[in-house]
Amino acid sequence: MFASVQAPEISGMDVIMVRVEADASEGLPSMYMVGDLNHQVKEAQDRIRSALKNYGISLPPRRLTINLAPASIRKAGTRFDLPIAAAVLAAIGRIPPECLKDTMLAGELGLDGSIARVSGVLPSVLKAEQVGIKKCIVPRENEEEGRRALEFCREKSDLRVIGIGSLGEFLAWCRGTLQEYKPPASNKHRSEKEEPDIDFSEVKGQYAAKRAAVLAAAGFHNLLLCGPPGVGKSMIARRIPTILPALTPDEWLEIMKVYSIAGILGDEDQQIRQRPFRAPHHTASPQSLSGGGKYPSPGEISLAHRGVLFLDEFPEFSRRALEVLRQPLEDRKITISRVHGTYEFPACLMLIGAMNPCPCGYYPDMNRCRCRPGDIARYQSRLSAPILDRIDLFAEVESVSYEELQGKSENTGTSQEMRRLVERAAAMQKERYRDEKIRFNSELGPSQTDRYCTMDREGSSLLREIFEKLDLSARAYYRVLRVARTAADLEGSEIIRAEHISEAVSYRRIQ
Repeated sequence: MFASVQAPEISGMDVIMVRVEADASEGLPSMYMVGDLNHQVKEAQDRIRSALKNYGISLPPRRLTINLAPASIRKAGTRFDLPIAAAVLAAIGRIPPECLKDTMLAGELGLDGSIARVSGVLPSVLKAEQVGIKKCIVPRENEEEGRRALEFCREKSDLRVIGIGSLGEFLAWCRGTLQEYKPPASNKHRSEKEEPDIDFSEVKGQYAAKRAAVLAAAGFHNLLLCGPPGVGKSMIARRIPTILPALTPDEWLEIMKVYSIAGILGDEDQQIRQRPFRAPHHTASPQSLSGGGKYPSPGEISLAHRGVLFLDEFPEFSRRALEVLRQPLEDRKITISRVHGTYEFPACLMLIGAMNPCPCGYYPDMNRCRCRPGDIARYQSRLSAPILDRIDLFAEVESVSYEELQGKSENTGTSQEMRRLVERAAAMQKERYRDEKIRFNSELGPSQTDRYCTMDREGSSLLREIFEKLDLSARAYYRVLRVARTAADLEGSEIIRAEHISEAVSYRRIQ
């Protein structure tokens, strides 16, 4: 007897529907699996035999052939355990093949018949809805994740997501006796911002750095903070998420897809209610940043998509790790090539770096700095010119006075006040770019920059003078213009004036 069922295969950020076929025929008792499978999929036959045996189901003495089509696509992972077991059960007559019609299955089988969670359920459910599948059977631990995907399906879609915890529950579902669990609906909107437990009011002084943080958050610009140890660089960076604009539904879905494919999407997904904030240690490898492995999954760069990638001790990262950032920062995506295919992951992020000016951290204060000129030059040269050219804002973070620490100086605002400015600028950008495929000023291409960054006569004259005197590169010219566009948005101005150009240039690094 022949039977088949649909199963998802994750290829980068794409989902490919695989047809799992099983045929039971006369011949020597055996189980053959074909279809360009990796070792994880091939091991499924041993897990399936034990799981069926522990449920009192013995495979008949027949030749079982299992094919995962199309054979031209490499299959990897343990999500094929449940669909293979279902196709086998239908092929040997233990379940009716009709119950697998228009059905997608995914799940890892334990030897006791339990079904464990797998990655990529959310995009798999979305793909199933696109191809006309009516039922998605997923592990119980992934059920809530699958139901979230239904929020983005068509309004009249009749797709159902069914969570099961064991092979016994699957058999009960096939017989029509499974009591489906329906979790209570959540009253919390997916893009609701929770009150953070950190605030910019805790950062004393640092007026210029805070202004740079507002500019970075409003336009989603890359920012580098430089200063001696203990002056608040990390404090500022970790508080930037508290002033970022709220997630749109489309951005929320993009982030959820990335986290689902990475296999780190929890049931509560509190990390998704706000924009992601990723802070890998400086010992991180290039593969952990870009996404590595024989079958790549999202790395730290993609996990920071639509959020912040914070690299503390920026120059301490390996040169190879830092150079990995060059293409994603420019193209806002990362492409990884392997023998079995090319994988593309999103990388629209805000890079925030923090660094000391020298190995000891106190340059140019020569009363405290003990570094030799050669040591300082070697330390600063760890950041290549192409990487520095991709950073929009450079902010000096200076030592704080005693009066500022005691709170006797002027208060520079709370996160709530700063966020109001950012939200107003973000609203202007959303309206301005409503017909474009971008949302923030940092995403503007050269032609879009020329179209949307209109300067008055004084501003244009000032930028021309700065460009010639500082010998700016073409990339630096456009980045200055985009930051000036953000400065104008913070003031509610559609025209970029000379003071906006001046502020944008003041945050450029002069090499």
